[in-house]
Amino acid sequence: MRVRAHALAILSLILLPLPLGAETLWVGRFSAGDLQGWEAKVFNRPTDYRIVELGDRRVLQATCENAASALYRRLRVDLVRTPMLRWSWRVEGAYRGLDETRKQGDDYLARLYVVIDGGALLWRTRALNYVWASGRPVGSAWPNAYTGQAMMLALRSGPDAQWREELRDLRRDFREQFGIEARQIDGVALMTDCDDSAGRGRAWYGDIRFTSE
Repeated sequence: MRVRAHALAILSLILLPLPLGAETLWVGRFSAGDLQGWEAKVFNRPTDYRIVELGDRRVLQATCENAASALYRRLRVDLVRTPMLRWSWRVEGAYRGLDETRKQGDDYLARLYVVIDGGALLWRTRALNYVWASGRPVGSAWPNAYTGQAMMLALRSGPDAQWREELRDLRRDFREQFGIEARQIDGVALMTDCDDSAGRGRAWYGDIRFTSE
């Protein structure tokens, strides 16, 4: 029997610090063809992540076929100085008939994690999962199907052929979802998976950065 624990595996990473205090901290410079610092974590079959040219943009493309794997980057970000997370993304189609609140429906065309690492005190670990949902409405939030230490927030939902820009205040989101005052996060991950639906999915991710405003 296959055991999946997407969130817990990412939450348990051994995380490395980066210099603090920058007003802009780049996490993903996909437009420069740069995947330095990103590591793969395979849960089932690997999702294919690669830098591609899409129109006039160089972006990270994620293609899954009955697959589930993530890319993560271990870094520490000072949320007092740079609390705002900015990125862009786009998806192809949508999954059908999923209940995304249940383990059998825990597939997302696109999601981006931010993690507070609890270290040896694993129960203190927290993760926000910004997702492009297939069925859940925009603005909804619910606990991850595998762990209550991770919350899912639907920023987009359904098929959409357009690039969408996102801007999130992480300190506010951690306060609203977990009731904690977050001063730093310890890691970022992105994931396109489709193993529960035994289907296919594709998404694209633009550059990811933290800013002071």
